[in-house]
Amino acid sequence: MKDTTRDTKALERELEEELHSTGYGTYILVWLGLIGLTAITVTVAGLNLGSFALIAALIIATVKSALVVNYFMHIKFDTPIFKIFVTICIIVVLTIFIITFFDYLYREPLI
Repeated sequence: MKDTTRDTKALERELEEELHSTGYGTYILVWLGLIGLTAITVTVAGLNLGSFALIAALIIATVKSALVVNYFMHIKFDTPIFKIFVTICIIVVLTIFIITFFDYLYREPLI
């Protein structure tokens, strides 16, 4: 006798994957958005914004990375525990970057 609960769960997973699959149109729109944001980044880099150029570039890069993670890595359709895990990893990496930047900012000159 076959285990019907195992077959049912496998079928449910397959149906869920089909429901969450995005079409080519979504990927093309995300790709066009990434190209547009890259053009904005290059334009902002050419402007004389001083220290705000770096802030603008980081904000645009954050939006671009969110698009890539959500659509191309399919985090948007994953289970909540996986989303929490990815969020914790991002927070840890950002914390390490911030600590490094502050260390560099307040370091005494060697000469």
